[in-house]
Amino acid sequence: MSTNELYMAIIVMTLANFLTRVFPFLFFVKHEPPTWVIFIEKNFPPIIMTILIFYTLSSVDFTTAPYGMKEITAIALTAFLHIRFNNYLVSIFIGTIFYMGLMQFIV
Repeated sequence: MSTNELYMAIIVMTLANFLTRVFPFLFFVKHEPPTWVIFIEKNFPPIIMTILIFYTLSSVDFTTAPYGMKEITAIALTAFLHIRFNNYLVSIFIGTIFYMGLMQFIV
C-alpha cells in the first residue's frame, strides 16, 4: 500500500467515524427520538452483559473438569460487582479482567 493510499484510508475512516458520531445529534436536535432508540438507550448495557455471558459460556465444556467453574466464578463475581456498585463499566471491566486472569493463570 502506497503512502497516498494510506492517507486516503485514514481520511475515509476519520470521516466515517466522525459522521456516525455527529449524525444522531444533528438528526434528533429538532425531533424526539423514536421509541426504539429510547428502548436501546435504556437497555443497551444489560444487552451487552447478556451477550458477554452467552459468549463466555458458548465454548465451555461442562462435561469435563473443571466443569465450567472458571466461567461461573467470573459471572458470579461480575453479578456481585454489579449488584454492589450498580455500575456497568465497573462490573464489565473487572469481571472481564478477572475472567482473563483465570483463563491465563489457572489450568
